[in-house]
Amino acid sequence: MPEISRFLGIVIGIFYDDHNPPHFHAKYQDHKATIEIKNLIILEGKLPLEFLV
Repeated sequence: MPEISRFLGIVIGIFYDDHNPPHFHAKYQDHKATIEIKNLIILEGKLPLEFLV
């Protein structure tokens, strides 16, 4: 996954020409999620609460 940011153990990646809606991928420890860019809604997967605070 092309990495665009890494901070506090969180890795954010985005693929060029990936499926709609526009989204990014987040990895934190053993957790993974696909997050819609427009509304920041988790489309797939889940993240622990400390990631969201």
